[in-house]
Amino acid sequence: MNSNPYIKPRFNGTQMVMLDVIIALMPLIFVGWLAYGTIMLQQICVAIVTGLVSEFLFSSILLKKYNTILDGSAVVTALLLTLTLSPVTPWYILSFGVFSAILFGKIVWGGLGKNRFNPALVGREFMAVFFASVMTSPNIWKTSDLVQTSAPELFPGIDYPYLSDYLNSVIFKTTGAMGEYSILCIALGGLYLLVRNRISWHIPLSLLGTFTLLVGLSGGDGLRYSLGGILLGTIFMATDMPSSPTTGNGKLYYGLMIGIVIFIFLKGGIQYEYMSYSILLLNGFSDQASVVFRPRTWGETLDYKRKTEEIFILTLKILGVAFAVLSLYYYELVNYLVYLYILYIIIKFNFSFSNKVSNAI
Repeated sequence: MNSNPYIKPRFNGTQMVMLDVIIALMPLIFVGWLAYGTIMLQQICVAIVTGLVSEFLFSSILLKKYNTILDGSAVVTALLLTLTLSPVTPWYILSFGVFSAILFGKIVWGGLGKNRFNPALVGREFMAVFFASVMTSPNIWKTSDLVQTSAPELFPGIDYPYLSDYLNSVIFKTTGAMGEYSILCIALGGLYLLVRNRISWHIPLSLLGTFTLLVGLSGGDGLRYSLGGILLGTIFMATDMPSSPTTGNGKLYYGLMIGIVIFIFLKGGIQYEYMSYSILLLNGFSDQASVVFRPRTWGETLDYKRKTEEIFILTLKILGVAFAVLSLYYYELVNYLVYLYILYIIIKFNFSFSNKVSNAI
């Protein structure tokens, strides 16, 4: 900030925030290394190098800023995207995803803090669209032969094998994406971010509470989902500050609706992208949620009827878009949303972004 006030926080700058996120991700990276060794580290190196190069090039060319690689956001985006993938995802596809995340998820919106959608998830969906056959291939998800450290028996004294297996899987389970191997480590990372005041409790509590309640009421029959994946998305993706509401009540509503949309998508048969779709969908409504749940100004009388109507209309919009996405998925047309997104970016670039490149779209 170049204008007043000139008092700046010592430990709450962008670099410190990003450093805390990286520290919170370290347990997940360690577990991934424990499972797959250098394979995991190679993926991370490819992602970070691609992220830094993409950040420097496009920030320099489009934003006329040459030091943004120092804020750490490109590294965080690269790490988060990598943790949502299989350890044997081809390096060129990973590089394409990180490139897309930086350019289409952040730079074209004006840079750090101005992105409308979570950059890592934008990159993942670009990968899912342009490399659909590879991303959904069973070959890149069957990695049991590459596991270097098998899951230990940490609770051998429990007489119930199912309970023992479940507790072991909470600590270390080498299936799914690289960031899903330890629910315990994800929770520790989230706790660290809470203690450091980098995220608030509102979104995780309302999202996980709503989803758990809906699964419990439905009995969970026929629902196939990754608890680690949902927890990873909840803590590290849904809480992304630029793409989530700014008010406490808005965050509670935001998390609640993500939980509902996840359940709808799972019931509708979306198998792999239910978490990404849900968060990205609500990203698009985060500004409206902030407006609807804006704090009452001092001396203002709250009109409960009007507020209820605003919440009801916003909820209908979100559910309407959710069922529209579900219909597109059913007819295998959901990929066209990414094409429309690219077209939207091009149009905005030509008409507004090129005129004032330092502003958000």
